[in-house]
Amino acid sequence: MNQLKPELNEEIELKKIKMYKVILLNDNYTSMEFVVSTLMSIFSKSEEDAYIITLRIHNSGTGLCGVFTYEIAETKIAQVLNLAKKNKFPLRAIMEEE
Repeated sequence: MNQLKPELNEEIELKKIKMYKVILLNDNYTSMEFVVSTLMSIFSKSEEDAYIITLRIHNSGTGLCGVFTYEIAETKIAQVLNLAKKNKFPLRAIMEEE
């Protein structure tokens, strides 16, 4: 009768949003205090969590800062690189698909 009424058994396809890990990389020049401060200011980590991640970066070469959508991960990385450059540190951040 009413042709505008949608079928109730239509399949709806939902796509899962890809998420990306933001990872800080160790270097021999960036101070641990700067890394802790960066984790707290950009990634909203508590002081305790920031120290744990910083030690992980120092000991294993990398540390996970968080998992975000592509755009947010990209923004976080840009913020890290800008802050590091402003403070004359070579700190690097990368993202990997989860």
